Amino acid sequence: MGLLDNLTSALSSQPSQGGGANPTSAVISEVLTLIENRQGGLGGLLQSFQQNGLGHLVQSWIGTGQNLPVSAAQIQSTLGAECTAKIAQATGLPQAEVESHLATLLPQLIDHMTPNGQVPQGGDLRGILTGVAQRFLHN
Repeated sequence: MGLLDNLTSALSSQPSQGGGANPTSAVISEVLTLIENRQGGLGGLLQSFQQNGLGHLVQSWIGTGQNLPVSAAQIQSTLGAECTAKIAQATGLPQAEVESHLATLLPQLIDHMTPNGQVPQGGDLRGILTGVAQRFLHN
C-alpha cells in the first residue's frame, strides 16, 4: 500500500460529529489524490489558477500572509466541471457542495503545503502531503 493509499484510508475513516463519514476528510483525500496525480503536481494545479487569472489568490495562499478567498464558481472554472464531478462521485457529495468545500479547503491546503512560501519540488511533496493530512486529521 502506497503513501497516498495510507492517507486516503486514514482520511476516509475519520468520523464526522454526526457519526457518518466526514465529508471534509473525503474531499481532502480527493484533493490530495488530484494533486499527486495531476501533471505537474502542486505546481501544475497552481498554474491552472494562474492561467485563469487567479494568480493573486494563489500567491496569497503560498505566501506567509492572509489567504485570499476563492469562490465555488472560481474553483469550478479552474478545475473544470469534470474534475469536481469526479470528486463528487468519489465522495458521494453533491457537486455544488464539493465546490463549496474546495473553496474553503484549497487555500488552507496549499498554505500548509507551502509553509515557507515556496512550492515544494519533486520528492518533497510526499512528505508535505503526509504532514498536511496529519494536521487536518487532528484539527
